[in-house]
This record gives sequence, structure tokens and C-alpha cells, in this order.
Amino acid sequence: MEILYGNDVVKALSEQIRNQLAALSGYIPHLAIVRVGEKPDDLAYERGAVKRFEKLGLRCTLHAFPESIDNEDFAFAFKKINDDNDVDGILLLRPLPKHLDEKAITEMINPVKDIDCISPINMAKVFSGDDTGFAPCTAEAVIEMIDYAGIDLTGKRATIVGRSMVIGKPVAMMLMKKNATITVCHTRTADMPAACKNAEVLVAAAGKARMINRNHVSEGAYVFDVGINVDDEGRLCGDVDIEDISDIAALCTPVPKGVGTVTTSVLAKHVVKAAKMRREKK
Repeated sequence: MEILYGNDVVKALSEQIRNQLAALSGYIPHLAIVRVGEKPDDLAYERGAVKRFEKLGLRCTLHAFPESIDNEDFAFAFKKINDDNDVDGILLLRPLPKHLDEKAITEMINPVKDIDCISPINMAKVFSGDDTGFAPCTAEAVIEMIDYAGIDLTGKRATIVGRSMVIGKPVAMMLMKKNATITVCHTRTADMPAACKNAEVLVAAAGKARMINRNHVSEGAYVFDVGINVDDEGRLCGDVDIEDISDIAALCTPVPKGVGTVTTSVLAKHVVKAAKMRREKK
């Protein structure tokens, strides 16, 4: 079984991004990261994004707010960032604290600056196959890895385990656009192993440690693990029991060092695309 590491895909994406930057005549795209509170997952993703942007020579500004900020003040601050003509893309780290009106923010954000697909306009574009929108970065990272692996999806049976609007559903739409035949599994799926075993391409995004094992994987399948979990021994692991499928699958992405590694590069790619779209509009 081949292990497809995210760093291989990141290198290819970095080259693409640098080529796209060259077409911007010296303009440096600018990302605004908006964070409320100090959740460890948010801080880790923020650090990764800042590091990736620094390596690519892109601008990145952090806007951190206390968890206690009230809804009116946060909406006012977010609108100011949203209206800033110097900002090309906005990454809002979610979920927001429950006392904040997240739905109002997703409706407020400029779709051209919405580089992680929180706007209903961009989500509609993903579902309609409109390339002018932005898909969720993690969902698109899966597609980038599939493309890098050279997998022609035309006519292939693809199964996604998970139906969230962040990964499961958008990945299904993006795979369908590439002419795959889609099955989406979820907690109410009857005989999930059989549904997964039928797949030539399997995307695991359920959020349950090592739930996908050899009973779910067909001979020669391509397996993409999007899960981030901590097992009983405190170790980071994915949704796939990679050791159990090593003699069955043709390819699998690891956790860590897999799909998650590619996400911040997709974020950078989206910001460059947003900058290009905004400059062309001017």
C-alpha cells in the first residue's frame, strides 16, 4: 500500500501558488484571520496558516477577540474587517461562542472574501459546480490529494463517510463533478461496511477513531482519511485503522501528515484566487 503524505501535495501546490502570484504584478494578497477566544484547535490551525503564509510570502493579519465579546461589538468589528479594501480573504475560526450570532456573520461576509466557504452563496456554488466560488479548504484538500495521486474518478464508485457541510457534503458534490458515482454514509446507514466495501475511492470524515477497518475497504481501494481524533492512549489518529488495511488498499493518507497538512495550502491558494478576482473586478 502506498502512503500519500500531505507534504508531497503541498510542494506541488506551492509551485502553483507562486506561479499565480507572478501574474499579480507584485501585489501581495492579504488574509485576515478572525478568532474569538483561545480554543487549542483554533490556535493550532492559526499557527499553521501563519507559518504557511510566511513561507509563501503572503500577508496575514490576526484579529483575536476575547470570548466574552458581545454580539453587537463582534458584528461591528467583523463588518470593519469585511469592508476593508486591503483584505482579500477572511478566515473565521468556527464554531463561534454560542452567544454570538454565527448565522448573521456567515450572511454578512463578502462571498469574494469568503475563502473557507461559510457564506451560503459559496456553498450554493459548490453544490451547483460553479468554480467562481470557494469550497471549504479541508474538503478541497481531499480533491487536491486525489488529483495529485492521478486518480481518474470518471465512472468510479466513491463513498464518503460523514455528511457535514464542512467535509462530507461538499466533497460528495466535488467528486460528482469529476464524474464519480457517489454514496454518502452516516450514522443511520444500514450495513455501513457493505456500503464502504463497494467503493473504489473511500473518504473517511466521520470523526471516530479508527472506525474504518479491513471490513470496510475493498481490494485496491484509494482511502483518504480526514478524521482527527485522539485514541485511548492519547495519540493522534484518523478515522481509518491504517495498519489493518495495509494489505488491502492501494493507497491511504496518514493521520497526522495527511489531508490536514494540505488544508493551509488550499487556504493560501484561495486567498490568491480571491485577490486576482478582486483586482480583475476593479
